[in-house]
Amino acid sequence: MKILIVEDETVASENLVAMLEEADFRVEIAGITESIEQTVCWLQANPSPDLIFMDIHLSDGAAFTIFNTVLIETPIIFTTAYDEYALEAFKVNSIDYLLKPIKADDLKRALDKFGKLTNADLLQYLSQMMHLAPAPNSYRDKLLIPIKDKLLPVSIDNVSCFYTTDKNTRVYLKDGKYHPYNKTLEQVVISLNPARFIRANKQFVIARNSVKNITVWFDSRLLVTLDVEVPERIYVSKNKAAEFKLWMTKGRF
Repeated sequence: MKILIVEDETVASENLVAMLEEADFRVEIAGITESIEQTVCWLQANPSPDLIFMDIHLSDGAAFTIFNTVLIETPIIFTTAYDEYALEAFKVNSIDYLLKPIKADDLKRALDKFGKLTNADLLQYLSQMMHLAPAPNSYRDKLLIPIKDKLLPVSIDNVSCFYTTDKNTRVYLKDGKYHPYNKTLEQVVISLNPARFIRANKQFVIARNSVKNITVWFDSRLLVTLDVEVPERIYVSKNKAAEFKLWMTKGRF
């Protein structure tokens, strides 16, 4: 059984490889990718694996956007650290999902479930996969922000960034104001056009037209300054710096 692992945390991918090899001696790791761009390139250049383990959140965006770029005809078991989001996203469309840190019993259950699927089950599952990805023309262009007993309509053009801390999300507007927003960053990023917004790191989703300047930091990270003040510095990791710069210049990665 050939498996592709899509995971942007090295320790997590190494642990998953070890657990898979221990769980089933027939497992062959066909590849490991760390980003949306790498995954799309790998899928376009290689034969389809038998099974994909895919982290929902990758450093350059929500993994679901991969489905808008390349046709995936392989069953996927998703992994996530976000229980609430997983339950919402996979009630209907998932073969299975694994909560991090992954436990051996849960992994065995997922593999057993995959092994029992009939061809008809697989065809039905694959037909549902595209429902997880927003259509290119269905990205959100307006937000409704609850303020006391009212809903404030805000054009997405007026959003500078989304910020999360302690599981609380805020949306920062170009006028310098910010408001609580009752979505996780994972839910936010999948609803936004990836040509205009990017998951810069675990705390920020930022708007392309709000980037004021970029500083190359001493360890090859990027320090991003926006057109509004935010509660902490925005760093893009060394591993994702090239993709971020490509996104800035071409609106893609």
